[in-house]
Amino acid sequence: MKKKILVTGGGGFIGSHLVEKLVKLGHRVKTIVPYNIDNSWGWIDNFSNDVKKNIEVVPGDICDPNLILNESKNIEVFFHLAALISIPYSYKSPQSYISTNVNGTVNLLEAAKNDKTELFVQTSTSEVYGSAQFIPITEDHPLSAQSPYAATKIAGDQLALSYFKAFNLPSLILRPFNTYGPRQSLRAFIPSITTQILQSKDKIKLGNLDSRRDFTYVSDTVDGFISAIGNKKCIGETIQLGTGVDFSMKETLDKIKKLTNPNVKIIQDKERMRPIKSEVNRLISSNKKAKKILNWSPKYSGEKGFEKGLKETVDWFNNPNNLVHYKSDLYNL
Repeated sequence: MKKKILVTGGGGFIGSHLVEKLVKLGHRVKTIVPYNIDNSWGWIDNFSNDVKKNIEVVPGDICDPNLILNESKNIEVFFHLAALISIPYSYKSPQSYISTNVNGTVNLLEAAKNDKTELFVQTSTSEVYGSAQFIPITEDHPLSAQSPYAATKIAGDQLALSYFKAFNLPSLILRPFNTYGPRQSLRAFIPSITTQILQSKDKIKLGNLDSRRDFTYVSDTVDGFISAIGNKKCIGETIQLGTGVDFSMKETLDKIKKLTNPNVKIIQDKERMRPIKSEVNRLISSNKKAKKILNWSPKYSGEKGFEKGLKETVDWFNNPNNLVHYKSDLYNL
């Protein structure tokens, strides 16, 4: 059955892909995007008109409880993706992360406490685990915040679970592992490399190249979200979305160089290095629970799947109409 769905953060990276897919599946979609004087809806502005006309876009701030309450009437499924996500910026402005990632989440949870809500999905992050204490990481892995960002995401996740236990709100924690793909911001490793090279730079600035990540292509992440709709088995659960394979930043860099410029020179930039105790060295997921409960498996899996996803990502960034949105000469906190 088609649902009335609210997506917060629908103009962002993962959110825009999710909104686009939901519309194409025939769901009635409302999304909240940050208010601004330019009437920008983020990546929704680039959608085709046949998709855009089927989205109800609400400019606003999830930190405003009245707005959230008013816009949440008759919503059946909540996909809560709006968040401050940059780890480096969380060192500089932790209070902003508390306001958005904690207080904003409470506003959504309060609004979802009604008889219409069938599912509330809280978007988590693999950063909540800190450096892996065992691999592959399962949903039972201890939580260890190594940045203010991670701490606020743990708080948001626990609030969503508490609303399930205290108020019987049908909540689900979805925990993607390092999603990548078209439309991702420069705060992430893959677009930072790609745009620097494509914007005619023979020398690029990078941080730590030793840490390892489980990279999940954005269409796979979106499929994980969609697979939760109408799935009562997932209520009250925490479920990871990852490939179960990890690559170092150096390995990832080498793969992107092959697709762009093998001769590019690397400059290690101290500004892009996390504090030693804050660096998360390795993240690699177990996706057994996602396969069992959501019937979800990544299509872009293993080394070949990663290389396919990287090629599609590089091809998208290489389009001048897309690349023009990025300023690779600036370090994006």
